[in-house]
Amino acid sequence: METFQLVAGAVLVLLGLVWFLQGIGVLGGSAMSGSSLWAVVGPVVALVGVVLVVAGRRPARRG
Repeated sequence: METFQLVAGAVLVLLGLVWFLQGIGVLGGSAMSGSSLWAVVGPVVALVGVVLVVAGRRPARRG
């Protein structure tokens, strides 16, 4: 499960970064470029990814 969280988290961080850069107009060439919606959604998705990465790195508690 930890491996899945790490991989999914990393993918979400990268996806969020791309969406943010498209939203602020740094990456052009798509309908998302220059749209403020993606400038907001991108960091939110990236933050979810960071949470998954941190959760995946924590040792599992076995009771």
